Amino acid sequence: QVQLVESVGGLVQPGGSLMVSCAASGNIFSISIMGWYRQAPGKEREPVATIRSGGNTNYADSVKGRFTISRDNVKNTVYLQMNSLKPEDTAVYYCHSRNWDGIDYWGKGTLVTVSS
Repeated sequence: QVQLVESVGGLVQPGGSLMVSCAASGNIFSISIMGWYRQAPGKEREPVATIRSGGNTNYADSVKGRFTISRDNVKNTVYLQMNSLKPEDTAVYYCHSRNWDGIDYWGKGTLVTVSS
């Protein structure tokens, strides 16, 4: 089992920045991929960014060049630095992990609101 706990999101003005983090605990050595998904009101959950155990990253086209995912293996924490935020980035952001057996785990989500 893996437990994922996200940091508190917040309200940010358009063009602003915010970092959210996700602390993993439990059977962390089973984790192969960690990442972030988001779900906006009335929309399906979508992938935002992922980072593999080897450090390879992937981003959704909508956030490339604006968001950066990073991973601290000592602290077992994944970060999502979000810059140049847009109102369409407003969503509940979920931390996700997948272990080597293909089992997925999810955090409870943290709300990020981009509004003036």
